[in-house]
Amino acid sequence: MQDYVKRKLLPTLAAFNWKQWLALTAFILVLGFTGLHAVRIARELIYWQYHRDEEIRGWMTIGYVAHSYRVSPYVLHQALGLPDRPDTRPLREIAKSQNRSMDETRAILQDAITHARPPYPPPSPPRREGGGR
Repeated sequence: MQDYVKRKLLPTLAAFNWKQWLALTAFILVLGFTGLHAVRIARELIYWQYHRDEEIRGWMTIGYVAHSYRVSPYVLHQALGLPDRPDTRPLREIAKSQNRSMDETRAILQDAITHARPPYPPPSPPRREGGGR
């Protein structure tokens, strides 16, 4: 490998003109940019795979809860009586501003999540007519 680098690669790179260097630099930058974003996407996918339906806690935001439970943030805003715009406050602060306990806020959100997910209410088993098979 060292011999290859000394005999082939270095003389080839030394013979590059400015256009070839520019193309090589652009290729390396695009490759790095693509790799960086691929790693970020993979990390996010892995994170949310393990944080689905996470227990609602005071440090979470409405957006975090909505993402974890796969419901629209609008549903959670509506349940808490908040305007439908991004609210980055932790749930603990929202509960305090509404004079509610965190347990009461958690129960309201859980109820809204349950009603937002299909199917609600769960379908009843099909009835058989005439008592036959």
